[in-house]
Amino acid sequence: MSTTSSFIRALGLELPIVQAPMAGGATTPELVAAVSNAGALGSFAASALTPQTIVARVSEIRALTDRPFAINLFVQPTPVPDPAEVEQAWQRLAPLHEELGISPELPHQWCQPFEAQLEAVLDVRPAVASFTFGILEAHQCERLHDAGILVVGNVTHPQEAVAWQALGADAIVAQGAQAGGHRGTFMGPYEEALFDTAELVEACLDVTSLPIIATGGVIDGYGIAALLAVGAQAVQLGTAFLATPESGICDAWKNALLEASGETRLTRVFSGRYARGLPNRAMRILEKNEASVPAYPIQNALTGPLRAAAARQGDADYLSLWAGTGVARIRYMEAEELIAVLAAELEEAEGGQAVPQPPQA
Repeated sequence: MSTTSSFIRALGLELPIVQAPMAGGATTPELVAAVSNAGALGSFAASALTPQTIVARVSEIRALTDRPFAINLFVQPTPVPDPAEVEQAWQRLAPLHEELGISPELPHQWCQPFEAQLEAVLDVRPAVASFTFGILEAHQCERLHDAGILVVGNVTHPQEAVAWQALGADAIVAQGAQAGGHRGTFMGPYEEALFDTAELVEACLDVTSLPIIATGGVIDGYGIAALLAVGAQAVQLGTAFLATPESGICDAWKNALLEASGETRLTRVFSGRYARGLPNRAMRILEKNEASVPAYPIQNALTGPLRAAAARQGDADYLSLWAGTGVARIRYMEAEELIAVLAAELEEAEGGQAVPQPPQA
């Protein structure tokens, strides 16, 4: 099995598999620990958490595993939105609030302060710190390295890979267009960064020597084998882990994933940043104003009460049902069992008993 890459050796992993750091409560300490204990790399999404909560959740993870794991943050400034834009966006959500029978107040905070979150990560010292939506400053990367933390940057375009290499990152996640959840694009328009996953890996290999973790559209071990074959050193899966018992998403979201036909769309109506998910009523109602919704994290905060109420009521029509293009083949099983199945499929594919093909958009 392909476990001889520099990235795998650096972390002492048994498998070239990374569980994606999915924000929104999916990556519980139980999920992260189960994945890491099974020989892969578990990842904890901390982008929406206070620094104090990050420290507490890492303590919970370490009570469950002594294996390496990653923490992910969104690189973003604290926004100062236009009040008129906020009010207009809030009024557009009013009919949906009424449908769910809620009367929420405007959010008092748009996001957690990135600098304070980064300090918390430096304090708890995970094996890996990964970053999405932007790029670190040089002194921040240096501090992470000084703390013995590997730095991984998310890229959607080869020019972003060049930027992370120039910064001194240890690896990159190459996020193809098939990936579920938010696009990580931070250089240029998102439309110019919708590469097929395998094509993005190959394009990044042309411009960088960094180890590449491929992600996007992979749901099984055969997809993992296909991306390793084009040059990735590891493969990151997100949607595949959403249906596990350890995943923290609500039952309505899990059921929607397990019943999905496979149709997914890119939308910015829920958060103000393009993300791939299952179409539903809220998406269809809001999409007529998609171009004018406030940028992330403003819209994300504004739709928070709607999504929270939908989760409480078990109504998937008002949730942001993030999912990748492989969702129709998702499997319900415990994380440890899923890792074992992925490893067996990968071994079968690499043994020549299957002809692996990269996942298609």
